Formats: sequence, C-alpha cells, structure tokens
Amino acid sequence: MENLSTNSLIQSVPKQILARHGKTFYWASLFLGSELADRVAQLYQFCRFVDDLADGDLPNREGSLEDIRARLNGSNRLAGPEVEAFMLLAKENGIPLIAARELLDGMLKDQKPMIISDEAELLRYCHAVAGTVGLMMCRVLKCQNQRADNFAIDLGIAMQLTNISRDVLEDAKMGRRYLPTSWVDLTASAIAEGGIDSHQPIALAVDRLLDLAEGYYQSALLGIQLLPFRSRLSIIIALRVYRQIGWVLKRRSLPWWQGRVFVTKPEKAFLSLRSLADLKSRKVPEHKKELHQHLQGLAGV
Repeated sequence: MENLSTNSLIQSVPKQILARHGKTFYWASLFLGSELADRVAQLYQFCRFVDDLADGDLPNREGSLEDIRARLNGSNRLAGPEVEAFMLLAKENGIPLIAARELLDGMLKDQKPMIISDEAELLRYCHAVAGTVGLMMCRVLKCQNQRADNFAIDLGIAMQLTNISRDVLEDAKMGRRYLPTSWVDLTASAIAEGGIDSHQPIALAVDRLLDLAEGYYQSALLGIQLLPFRSRLSIIIALRVYRQIGWVLKRRSLPWWQGRVFVTKPEKAFLSLRSLADLKSRKVPEHKKELHQHLQGLAGV
C-alpha cells in the first residue's frame, strides 16, 4: 500500500503543475481520458521546468540550460529528475529529441537581450519554443499520421504568437522585445515604461501579430482531423480557448500597457461546446508551404 500511494503521488505531480500553471491546457486535458492526460501532463512538466529555469532568477541559468541540452544530446551530464523523467517519456513515446534540443535552443536565446529583427526571425523563435512542443505533443497523443506534424507546428507557433501579444509589457520588463524591429523600432525599456507615445505603435504591432497568428490557427484547425479521434476534442478546445486571448485583446482595443488579459470561465465553457462542431469529419487539404517558408532546416520541417 505504501508503494502504491507513493506511485500515485508521483503520477499526480505533473497534473498538479499543469493545473496550477497551464489552466487552458489543464481544462483541455480533462477531455482526453486519464492515460493520455497523464502523458500530456508529463510533457508539460518538462516544458514548464525549462521555461521556469529560463525565466527565473537562479544563478548560472544559461549553464543549467546547456547541461539539459547536453543530456538531450546523449551526454551523461546530470540535469535533474525532471529531465530524466522526460527522457523516459520520450523513449516510451518516440518523441524526437531534436525537437527538445531546439526547445532548449530557444530558451538559451532568451538568456541574452532579446531583440527580434524581422518576421522570419520571429517565426523561427516561435518554432523553437512552441512549434517543437507541437511536434512532441503529436507523439504523446500517439498520432501515426506524419502529415499531422506540419499542422502541430502551426498550432504551437500560433499559440506562441498569442503569448507574445498577451505578454508584451511583462516581456519588456525582462528586457525582451519579440515584436520585430521591422514592425516597430522601440526598445524593450521604452515599451516597459508604457508611456502614452508607445501605446499606438505597439498596439498596431500587436494587431499585426494576432493577424499573423490567425493564419496558423486556421491551418492547425484543419490538421486536427489527422489526430486520433480520442484526442481531437481536447486539442480543438485548447486551440479555441487560446485563440480567444487574442480576440479578447482586440475586443478591448489592444490595451497591452495594462498587462495580461484572460479568458473567462463562461467563455471557456462556450468555446468547449462550440468545439464539438469541429469534430465533424472532413478532408484535410495539403499543408500551405508558405507558412513554413522561414522554417527550413528546423525540426519537423
């Protein structure tokens, strides 16, 4: 009985982390069933671990991230129980470690002053920190159709573009400006001040960011048909709820200087019901190559 209780506790930790830090994904995971939900929570635990490390205030963050990347590349270097748990998950589910290594590359890039120069660099960054997660999620959900990879990458990119649009002020206070210079030439410190002169130019850039995300959301919604049926509703719900963040921003006239916006529980419930209509079987068209024109050579592309 003691071992059973210990194992149950160990299995519950990833779900607790998902419930506390990934409310949208936790809500969506409730529609997966316990086995798939457990694997999704384990993947989220690893992604959250490296993300918290990258954004935290611990000394030698860069060295710790490099240790994790080295472990993912086959080194025997110690990297912590969270990484070892992920290595086991990857082995059991056929997760391509190149995707995890590129995720670490994105986190390492965040350790230096972040100034994105153009749309191509923005999309390559989004692929690193989120498109790769889409690839890994496909394996966790036991998707056998390789065509799904392109659409999974699109969902990750769309969600990351939404993250950036939601967190403009918060990121700027950390010295990060993901809005391309080719769109708006303001420093992170100028954005962090939130002065009235910056309101309109940044709002226009955020609007452009959300329009860019919309193309990737539309593609991802088509590709969800390639997932195993048991997984589709959960992923559709995650897509629609995350996409709603951008629509809330637009509905409120893009007040980025006021901090984060959130999707309410009634909205989540409505979007979950709305997602049922997306389960209708339909033919999946060929993936739009132009969506990945800037991602050549990266994992899954």
